[in-house]
This record gives sequence, structure tokens and C-alpha cells, in this order.
Amino acid sequence: MGAYQWNPNFIDLSPMFEPFHYLKGYIENQQCWPEPDDLNNFNFPQSQQIFTRSGKLIRFVSQIPGKQDFGQKYESRIYLTGQVPTRPENWHDFFNALVWKVFPRAKSALNELHFRAQLTELSNKDMNRCGLRDAATLFDESGVIVISSQASLTQLIKNFEWKELFWRQRSAVLPSMRFFIFGHGLYEKALDPYTGMTGKAIILQVNETFFAQALRAQLAAIDLMLEPFLLHTLSSSSDLAPVPLLGYPGWIEDNNNEKYYENKKYFRERRKPNQMI
Repeated sequence: MGAYQWNPNFIDLSPMFEPFHYLKGYIENQQCWPEPDDLNNFNFPQSQQIFTRSGKLIRFVSQIPGKQDFGQKYESRIYLTGQVPTRPENWHDFFNALVWKVFPRAKSALNELHFRAQLTELSNKDMNRCGLRDAATLFDESGVIVISSQASLTQLIKNFEWKELFWRQRSAVLPSMRFFIFGHGLYEKALDPYTGMTGKAIILQVNETFFAQALRAQLAAIDLMLEPFLLHTLSSSSDLAPVPLLGYPGWIEDNNNEKYYENKKYFRERRKPNQMI
């Protein structure tokens, strides 16, 4: 697929696009790249308007190149005005808009984290970019939400026991653990997935009834859980667990073969505390 070629059927390319599945009817009717106004009018059934945590209505606007002062920096502009600069014919920004629609609370929380951090950095010229802001950027671009009702499966992720998780425990993973991509950078990569794709995960524990809900209800519940985690728990990139995304059963045809999980360059072992980098 060309870098700028619009494909209204992109959702069918990979299971990784599942969070957008119930939007297929709208997206498939877009025969050319959606404009910012199209994105603004793109609302879910019975959905509410989206606001920043400063109370500004989120509106997607065309990005105008040029030098920006603090008030016009990307995250600051969103926080202060609600305007989300969006480049035309750009998958990265298109997926960013969709993630705003699906996870509005979490995106608003990330935006506030960036804004507050930028204020701190502005008041202290000698201060480097803070670790919290790095973590927020990492999750915004490459984040994945891992939902699990079994603590034993979650522990396998923390222990980097990928073959045990995705192959030997495959029958338990499918009904009890779900991956939902958050990062719009990952969605762009999912247009042409490759072995090596890695997400930075926030792991959320749920009870089994979570999986009985419709997709829209699951996503709304995740958004509610993410918001306080981002605002009160996330502190650095070390709070995000690295996850080889294409290990999840069915996310790529190759992982139907046990040997796929023997690729140690992708399914890496956990580094020992005294092991040299």
C-alpha cells in the first residue's frame, strides 16, 4: 500500500484494527481521504462530544506549517483551544483522530500530562524533557492495552514467557486475554505488519464478565480504566511492558506455527538484573 494511498477497506487488513470494526460502514463510504470536517462529523451512534480536560471541544483542523510558540505547540494548542492539527492524506494523523473517538478520556488525560509537563519545562530552562512526558508519548504512539481475567497469564507477560503464553496457553489466552491497540503509530504500522512490531502495554485486570460485553462497551470500560491510570499511576516508560504484538493468536498467519515463537530476536527473554545491555 502506498504511503499516501487511501484504502477505505483497511479494517479488513488485520485483526489489529478491531477497535474500529463497528465503524466500517462509515469508513467504507469514504472513497477519498477524509477532510478534518469529515472527522469532526464522524460520530458514533449516540456518542457525546469530546472535550479536553480544560473543557475545550475537540475539533480536527488542517495543520498549517510554521514556527510555533508555546501556545501553538501541538499538545498545548489542543489543551488551550481543543484544536487538533491534522495533516491531509496522512495515515498517522487519521489514526490519531480515530483513537480520539474511541478513547476520548485517555487521550484527554495524555494531553493534559503533556501540557502540564511543558509548563514545567518552560519555567525551568535547565530542565530536560521529563520521564513522564516520554512515557506519555511512548504510549500515545506505541501503546497497547492488555486486558486479562487471569493473573497467571498476566504474569507470563511480565516474565517474558512468550511461547508459554501464546502457544502452550493459547486456549486460555483467546477467551481470557485481549489486546487492544491504542497507539496511532502502531495502527499505521498495522497497514503493513512485520515481525518485530512491539507495543508498550498497560495491563488491566478484569473479571470474566468483561468479555461478555459488546465491543463498544468493552472499549468504553477500558477508556474509564485508562484515565486514572494515566493521570495518577504512569510515571515513566518503565511502567509500560514491552509486548511482541504479532504473538497474539491470529494476529498474523505465521503464528499458527509453533516455530514462529522460537524467534528469540522477536520473542526476547527477560534481561537479568546484572546482564549488560
